[in-house]
Amino acid sequence: MITLAIALVAQHLAAQPAPVSRVLFVGNSYLYYNDSLHNHVKRMAMERFAMGSGDFQYKSSTIGGARLKHHNIDWLLKPGQIGVERPFQVVIMQGGSAEPLSEQARREFVDTAVLFSTKIRQKGGKPMLYMTHAYVQPHRRADKSMIKKISSAYRVAAKAADAEMIPVGLAYERSYRERPDFLLHADFDGTHPNLRGTYLGAYLVFLSLYGVEPRQLTYDYYGRLPAAEVGYLQRIARETVAEFSDSQI
Repeated sequence: MITLAIALVAQHLAAQPAPVSRVLFVGNSYLYYNDSLHNHVKRMAMERFAMGSGDFQYKSSTIGGARLKHHNIDWLLKPGQIGVERPFQVVIMQGGSAEPLSEQARREFVDTAVLFSTKIRQKGGKPMLYMTHAYVQPHRRADKSMIKKISSAYRVAAKAADAEMIPVGLAYERSYRERPDFLLHADFDGTHPNLRGTYLGAYLVFLSLYGVEPRQLTYDYYGRLPAAEVGYLQRIARETVAEFSDSQI
C-alpha cells in the first residue's frame, strides 16, 4: 500500500506542468533597488514550488534612468548571450518613470513595447509590462494625477503589444488610499521603491507568473519585513490583481 501511495504521488507530481523558470526582467533602478526585484520573485517561486535556486533561471538587465527603448533587446534575447542557453519563457519590461508624462515619450514607449513584444514572441516567449508607480513627495514632479497618465499609457501599450500588464502602480495607489502613512517609496526622493514597495512589486509579478497562491507565502526577506507587513502587502497585491482582472472583462 505504501509503495502504491508513493507511486500515485509521483504520478500526480509528474502530471503537473513545470513552472515558468526562465524569466528576463528589463528595466532600470526601479527593478534593481533593494536587492533586485527578480531575486525576491525567485525566492517566492522557490517557496511556492519547493524547488532550489538552480531550478530557476531569472535574469535582470537594468540601466539606471533608462527608458524602454534604451535596451538592446535583440542581444538580450539571443540564447546563451547572458548565461541562459534556452530562450526566455517570459520577458518582463519596465519603462522609464517619466515616459507616460509627455505625448512623444508615450508614443515612443508604446512603439517600443510593440516592437519588443514582437521580437519576444518570435523567440517563443511571452511579453509582459511592469506598470510603474507614481511619484510622491518630496519628488519635485509629484502629482496626484500622475497615476492616471501611467495607467493609460500602460493599458494602451499592453493592448497594442498584445502583452499582459502587471498593475504595480495601481497596487501602490490602493495601498496609499488604505494606509497613507505606510510608505512604499524611498523617503529621500519619492520615486524609488523602498523594501516594502519592492516586495509589493515582486509579489504582483509572482501572481502574474504563477497565479494566485492558495496560502500566504512566508517569505519575508530573511526576517527584514514583519509578518504583519508581509500579509498586508500580499493582500493588497491580490486585491489589485482581482480588481484589474475584473476591469478587463
